[in-house]
Amino acid sequence: MASWNSVPLKITYEVFGWISFVSWSVSFYPQVILNFRRKRVIGLNFDFVILNLTKHSSYMIYNICLFFSPVIQKQYFEKYGSGQMIPVAANDVAFSIHAVLLTAITLFQIAIYERGSQKISKTAVGIVSAVWLAAAVCFFVALPHHSWLWLINIFNSIQVFMTLIKYIPQAVMNFRLKSTDGFSIGNILLDFLGGCTSYGQMISQSIDQNSWVNFYGNIGKTLLSLVSIFFDLLFMCQHYLLYPNKKVVISCNLNKEGADPLLKSFDHPESENV
Repeated sequence: MASWNSVPLKITYEVFGWISFVSWSVSFYPQVILNFRRKRVIGLNFDFVILNLTKHSSYMIYNICLFFSPVIQKQYFEKYGSGQMIPVAANDVAFSIHAVLLTAITLFQIAIYERGSQKISKTAVGIVSAVWLAAAVCFFVALPHHSWLWLINIFNSIQVFMTLIKYIPQAVMNFRLKSTDGFSIGNILLDFLGGCTSYGQMISQSIDQNSWVNFYGNIGKTLLSLVSIFFDLLFMCQHYLLYPNKKVVISCNLNKEGADPLLKSFDHPESENV
């Protein structure tokens, strides 16, 4: 296993890594706190949350296995060369475990707080079911030959796929409601900082090793940072430029059958977003 050539770059790598860990970890709390304060989850897209849970679960499996398993590390060195460094740091493991826990808490809030007419779509349930079924099939394919590196790369690919699609339901919902009320902008700002510093961490390691294997050896982390940054910029544009000071409220009028309240959007001078 390779060692660091430059102490300053090693320190930069560690600093960027823990900044991204803190930023990404803390980014889950504004939404949880907002839900708790409002005692409702209207404005938060439920598909986003369930896709996010699948994404972070698969990313956790990848990070834990590659970081702790000598067998998988050996397979990694055989594929990419013994002179390379493992592309998973301790902060990656800590972040992914924390992310699964906080996303599960958000999903629990969806179950217990007022949600109006919102619900998880059949499309999202179908995607999540298909993904975990495919992962189970891959496990049994990898089992006979102990192809564990291939298997965890499947989980890494899953998290990349989920990252690509998980933001779309929330972005579309904001567009339809012409509001970002109920979706915490604090989450987005911290996520943006985490994405930038995670990318900086990978760059510092690549410069030190004079090799860009770090990027395609852990394509999941690379795409995670880039896709997160892109959608964070989109959400910031929606919140600050397109739909500022707009709030989603529940209509007090129910139809004769007692259906769930409808969602409406109107201009409001104060936003509840954290």
